[in-house]
Amino acid sequence: MSVFNGAKALPTTLASILSQESIDFELIVVDDGSTDESANILDESAARDGRIRVVHQPNSGLTRALIRGCSEARGEFIARQDCGDVSLPGRFARQLNVVRADDSLTFVSSWTRVATVDADALHIAKGSGRAARPIDVIDATQPYGMLDGPSHHGSVMFRRSAYENAGGYRPEFYYGQDWDLWYRLAERGTFQMLEEFLYEARIGVNDISMNNKARQELIGQQSLRALRLRQAGLSDQPALDEAMKIRPGAHNSRRRGGVSQGCYFMGECLRRNGNRAAALRYLKRAVKENPLHLKSWVRLLQTRLG
Repeated sequence: MSVFNGAKALPTTLASILSQESIDFELIVVDDGSTDESANILDESAARDGRIRVVHQPNSGLTRALIRGCSEARGEFIARQDCGDVSLPGRFARQLNVVRADDSLTFVSSWTRVATVDADALHIAKGSGRAARPIDVIDATQPYGMLDGPSHHGSVMFRRSAYENAGGYRPEFYYGQDWDLWYRLAERGTFQMLEEFLYEARIGVNDISMNNKARQELIGQQSLRALRLRQAGLSDQPALDEAMKIRPGAHNSRRRGGVSQGCYFMGECLRRNGNRAAALRYLKRAVKENPLHLKSWVRLLQTRLG
């Protein structure tokens, strides 16, 4: 797990991991240059629980933090976890039992419940449903090159040997480092989706703002391009060279609009789920952030009228 200024959500995430039963594990947390209380929380937690190993480093971004964390791993299998999210009871044991039972499996995922930071349900992610059993998911005819794939980055467990043989996370991918890795793991074995909720991703409005959407789409195109180059027997270096160019920009003048979009998205999900009180909070903020967004006003009125 990588942490950057996640002090507020960190205790809940740590508790969900440390309460996992029937499995021996180490929790490697890379503090990626946090400036809040994250480092202190981690160090104090490590002092209380010997399963936690904390690595402190200057801020380098998620990909390099994950590279560092995976390089520190001593176990046969690696499970991902995002700060702020929750591993539901039994996650590690269930995934481990499945991947151990089939030597062809290089990585597994599970259904993910997506929720607000207050744990209000937004939507569910289950993948395509084709990998209920271990299958070769690489398929050049598919728009994204695969028949199925993980429901969320943090929901995955993979073999350390397969990770290393695949070349691990690659620093060229500042964004989209997960799918670049999934493609390469899938080229080396099978994938399975466990058809049960074992992971809960909790998101805030800033997490789903539109600020980095264009960059994420561009780098996603390069990870798919890299796959297609390898399938053609060619070097994927041209895709890596292009991915290297996609980096965070300077101050984004559209950030306010992005927050409004995030609030609208969450408010609309909550409205459709019948969570009227929570929907009203997000839709009110959406119109406050962007009074010209007509859909926010329409949904706010619909929600008020019940």
